[in-house]
Amino acid sequence: MTHELYIGDRTFSSWSLRGWLLLEKFGLPYKTTMVGLYAGTMAADMAHLVGAKTVPALVTPSGGLLTDSIAIAETLAEENPDAGLYPKNPAARAMARSLVAEMHGSFNALRGDCPHNMDHTLIGFTPSDAVMKDVTRISELWSLARDRFGADGPWLFGNYSAADAFYAPIANRFATYGIALGVTAQAYVDTHIADTANRQWRAMGQTVTYDPFPYDFGLAKAPWPVDIIPAKSAETGPSENKSCPYSGDPVTHYLVMDGRKFGFCNASCRDKTVADPAAWPKFMELVNG
Repeated sequence: MTHELYIGDRTFSSWSLRGWLLLEKFGLPYKTTMVGLYAGTMAADMAHLVGAKTVPALVTPSGGLLTDSIAIAETLAEENPDAGLYPKNPAARAMARSLVAEMHGSFNALRGDCPHNMDHTLIGFTPSDAVMKDVTRISELWSLARDRFGADGPWLFGNYSAADAFYAPIANRFATYGIALGVTAQAYVDTHIADTANRQWRAMGQTVTYDPFPYDFGLAKAPWPVDIIPAKSAETGPSENKSCPYSGDPVTHYLVMDGRKFGFCNASCRDKTVADPAAWPKFMELVNG
């Protein structure tokens, strides 16, 4: 049985990213439907989901409709007790739920002044005192979790949990706006930026262009802080591979990387790979095979 997840534009929709990570990072089956958050068609796209007004929205395999991120996290944890959405340790689990709740209901200055934007970073952004107050509190929470429960891995509670899914867009914001952080907080941000799922989400967002681009602060732009292997689309084959590395279907679209040509079954598969080839393990297996 598959969950049905409704999301907005990947580059900008922080709440959609949280909902997606709660499924993707814990190996839960899902299919994704994009709604027109920035195209202006969201209400029509979600009209059949009676009661849903925002993204993410999740239809569970049993037919339940979840319209809030905490409701999604708690229901997924309840219905999939072995998936590991929350730590097993009771004290760690209590803290994780508290961190999720505080993220859900707080940090309005950061959200308002620093919209989620995974397209590029900005040079010369000056955060307000209110934003820095949010940054200080978030850094304190991260350090508290890492110090008490993070010994077994790079995430807040060692292993990845729902709390990390909720703070992933915060980490992206800190990267986008060049927020100065302490050592522990910066290491945690770097972990998110390098995470395969975060990179894949961004790469899929890069397949969409915007004119005009939202959230133009009039500042100089710099690339997103990951090492991206240069690749570009190609009009024709042949390619080294005859079947798409993702679907196994015959190739119809092509890219060139490091003088080699690879094929994919459709433009979406190709374009997300062009955006960040190393984000896709199946493609890299083909490259290195």
